[in-house]
Amino acid sequence: MRNRETRTAWLFLLPLLVALAAVAVWPLVRNVYFSFTNAFLDNPSEYSFVGLQNFIIVMEDPVFWGAVTNTMIFTLISVSFETVLGFGIALLLHRAFAGRGLVRAAILVPWAMPMVVSAKIWEWMLNDQFGLINKALIWLGFLDKGIAWTADSSLILGTVIFIDIWVTTPFMVLLILAGLQLIPEEIYEAAEVSGVPAWKRLWSITLPLAAPAIGVAVLFRTLDALRMFDLSYVIAANNEKAMTMSIYARDQLIGFQDLGVGSAASTWVFLIVGLIAILIVSLLRLDRSTA
Repeated sequence: MRNRETRTAWLFLLPLLVALAAVAVWPLVRNVYFSFTNAFLDNPSEYSFVGLQNFIIVMEDPVFWGAVTNTMIFTLISVSFETVLGFGIALLLHRAFAGRGLVRAAILVPWAMPMVVSAKIWEWMLNDQFGLINKALIWLGFLDKGIAWTADSSLILGTVIFIDIWVTTPFMVLLILAGLQLIPEEIYEAAEVSGVPAWKRLWSITLPLAAPAIGVAVLFRTLDALRMFDLSYVIAANNEKAMTMSIYARDQLIGFQDLGVGSAASTWVFLIVGLIAILIVSLLRLDRSTA
């Protein structure tokens, strides 16, 4: 009976495994394969093996390390702000008040919009000549003239981070709010009857019990931020001050038509993201074991 149930389970999993192999495993294997060749995108059938040469080229390129630095800065700042804001907003939405359902639906609008659409909206709003943000800052007296937020190299990365926080904070709110709703209300009622102050209830009850949901949200958001491509590419294009690892790999593959170096760059991105994912998961398991 147990063997038959196991075979049935694998039978149901087979379509999923085939689809996963077709859309994930096979492209990954091909990418790693071409990373050891000198193939070009215009004629990928003619190539020879060059060993680790492409990986060395990527490692010795200062533009790649600049992209890695930008990606890490973007990930650290954006995920930190999104986690803090998401937790605070989730606490507010967890309370009962009139119109809570409408507010919950409205707050998801920035995240529900396609990233490209959101990026173009903010690009127009931040325009130095007719953008709404500059006009409002000038009217309030904070500026004498408009600032080219998306053209100034010293501001471009901060602008991308700001837009990403606006777009993705609702995602963090959604996951953390789901975790807060799993906490039994009886615990809060007992603590309140016992005279435990609100700040201590937050520190001793809410944070520990919501920690798994917050950890999962941070993990998902960190992996998403490390792979970020669309927002930075729409706002900054090939500006090296806001170039991410994914944009660098795209430029090598599409811009320079270098399939070998582009595949090596993509493999490096995969390895870096995978390593960080393993570290985050390990830390989450450590936290659980010591709790």
